[in-house]
Amino acid sequence: MTTAFFSHDDCLRHNMGPEHPECPERISTILSYIADTKLEQELDWVRPEEITRDQLLMVHPEKYLHQLELMQPTRGRVFTDPDTAMMPDTLRAARLAAGANIQAVDMVMSSQVTNAFICARPPGHHAERSKSMGFCFYNNVALAAMRALNFHHLERVAIIDFDVHQGNGTVDIVGGDERILMCSSFQHPFYPHSHVHRQAPNIVNAPIEAGCSALEYRKAVETAWVKKLQDFKPQVILISAGFDSHKLDPMAELNLETEDYRWLTEMITNLASDYSNDRIISTLEGGYHLKALAESVTAHLEVLNAVY
Repeated sequence: MTTAFFSHDDCLRHNMGPEHPECPERISTILSYIADTKLEQELDWVRPEEITRDQLLMVHPEKYLHQLELMQPTRGRVFTDPDTAMMPDTLRAARLAAGANIQAVDMVMSSQVTNAFICARPPGHHAERSKSMGFCFYNNVALAAMRALNFHHLERVAIIDFDVHQGNGTVDIVGGDERILMCSSFQHPFYPHSHVHRQAPNIVNAPIEAGCSALEYRKAVETAWVKKLQDFKPQVILISAGFDSHKLDPMAELNLETEDYRWLTEMITNLASDYSNDRIISTLEGGYHLKALAESVTAHLEVLNAVY
């Protein structure tokens, strides 16, 4: 079997304005970089479809969905928070990104592919149940988790979030749900300055100080996560894959390099081999230095694609 790679041209049409870090070039640079590697021929390329309304309602209430639709402009841009803008193409892109997560779960759970990576935008892990923020509108990884639990009737789903910003939206949605174990690493104190101390038993945090070395980061993550994940025995692992802990990233102050993302992915695939029948769905979150992002995503994919 193979690694499914989900992407859609319309995810590049969402554009929050000049100089905004969450830009269409994030996707186009990844695609261009992969085109120069053997991965282009080895991945199973999938063009996603939009998520349905009923599927969105697994996580987000109707009132919130309706509010977003009312806010979406027919031209120009409107801001849902100081960092997050909507334009005419935004919700189409968001529905495609969310839909890709649903399709990826279905393909992995039906053994059509070994694992999957969603190369789409906007990202999702800052979107709370009823609030958009941090460039995010729908919480893609939470939607994937609910699909695995409610449609595929799994009992234990792990979410691993290694974005440099804490996935406050995912914590807001899954905190307290004993069917889900969420393990995350993030710079602290740092944006979004929320949910760090709102601890539920199923949330495992590894807060990282600015300037932390890659070796210290690796030790902190292993110490915080591995035993918890082994005890939990997840039947599928979902990844909020943010690559903005890279030392070149302009949005943060950590010091990871491309090989650290390879190490992270190897750690996760080893756990998936032991407990999850190799089932992993990874979805793109942050990463704003374009070259570092493309290199790190490629390393991530190389490890995923090596699983057979």
